[in-house]
Amino acid sequence: MGGFFGSISIKDCVKDLFYGTDYNSHLGTKRAGMVTFDPERGFCRSIHSLERNYFRSRFEDELSIFHGNQGLGVISDTDPQPIIVNSHLGRYAVVTVAKINNLREIAAELLEQRMHFSEMSANNINQTELVALLINMGQSFVEGINLVYQKIEGSCSMLILTEDGIICARDFLGRTPIVIGQKEGAFAASTETTSFPNLDYKVVRDIGPGEIVRMRANGLEVMQEPSSEEQICSFLWVYYGFPASDYEGINVEMVRENNGKVMGEEDDIDADLVCGIPDSGVGTALGYSEGHQIPYKRAVVKYTPTWPRSFTPGTQTRRDLVAKMKLIPNPAILKDQRIVFCDDSIVRGTQLRDNVRMFFEYGAKEVHVRISCPPLVYGCPFIGFTASKSDMELITRQVIRDFEGNDSAKLEQYATTDSPEYTRMVEEIGRRLGLTSLKFNKIETLIQSIGLPKCKVCTHCFDGTGRCRKEIDI
Repeated sequence: MGGFFGSISIKDCVKDLFYGTDYNSHLGTKRAGMVTFDPERGFCRSIHSLERNYFRSRFEDELSIFHGNQGLGVISDTDPQPIIVNSHLGRYAVVTVAKINNLREIAAELLEQRMHFSEMSANNINQTELVALLINMGQSFVEGINLVYQKIEGSCSMLILTEDGIICARDFLGRTPIVIGQKEGAFAASTETTSFPNLDYKVVRDIGPGEIVRMRANGLEVMQEPSSEEQICSFLWVYYGFPASDYEGINVEMVRENNGKVMGEEDDIDADLVCGIPDSGVGTALGYSEGHQIPYKRAVVKYTPTWPRSFTPGTQTRRDLVAKMKLIPNPAILKDQRIVFCDDSIVRGTQLRDNVRMFFEYGAKEVHVRISCPPLVYGCPFIGFTASKSDMELITRQVIRDFEGNDSAKLEQYATTDSPEYTRMVEEIGRRLGLTSLKFNKIETLIQSIGLPKCKVCTHCFDGTGRCRKEIDI
């Protein structure tokens, strides 16, 4: 997915910028960048790869090169950023959290207008530079940002560092968040509210869908009012959100625990204990423990000294190995026990299959898996929350293909909780993964736990109902 942090202060902002950006590190594993602006020294930018290292260790030794009272930092799962631009709007830097599905079509259109692209990565067009070129086509920042919203298929939130403050523009359907924080003499904008407490910022508010706000050290200026339409991604709470973060004022860990509690109350299996697959399954497991009245125990633990995050090795085989290496079973707790394991989701199922085999090898009598979201039946066209390149990488679609002879047949029926097709699919997934039993959360329970109306939450990957740009008036 990716995340960003922007800070503007009456004093130097570099310390806040560095630590605030670091608190978004769980959202991306490919690139990171920082840029600051000082009236006397201008813009200063640095970009590093994160594929073999961490944000803090990459940038800590060069903090002395950054100066100024405003800046941006970004953790990117896509292209190198920030981009620094000279234009009729002035000189500015931009960072994005985006997934642009029609990147090449827009690029071809711009090239026909004799524009050019200079920021290339692995021979691909840099989508943040494309966003900048579209912004430059406007007569103002607001007009240019709205042109981005009109042109792209997918999603895009952005921060723009100008000589007159930081412009924050949230995706036109609010799929990815931007939250504003404040302390004396300073404002900050972040993807994650967890960036704020240790830097003494207090949450002011979320930026609304399609809203454009300029931050200055002494206040906020609303440049465009928010839209009434919203489709915030439900996977913020299911998977990639940090447990202590809030989106739309709703805490990630509370949603996960509420999910688990309802699942535990409704479950009819006999089990001895429940464990969460670290990290995003832990909250669900704690809730399940309360709802099902069985103890929570750490039957599997995450080894953090050398495996705190899964970086992105070049092959799926190595990615699976990395995922396996960081989870260590505890045989003393597993032996002769009927265990419920809670996890956030099942994409391909390869990691879970390996884990389950390991649990049985270490003496578990039964392994029941409970997933905190519904089955992923549709690939996501809006947010890059998995490394999947095709819907056929989803285990659900593989099962549907084997059942129907066509991976796209009867998708609505397979996505409908407790339909005959759904029940058959879930049973087959459980069989292929070697589970004693498998249950997924109901979409109704997930929406209830989040607490927003379903029309304001994107659930496309579960039921195919996500809305696109063409369906709304921008």
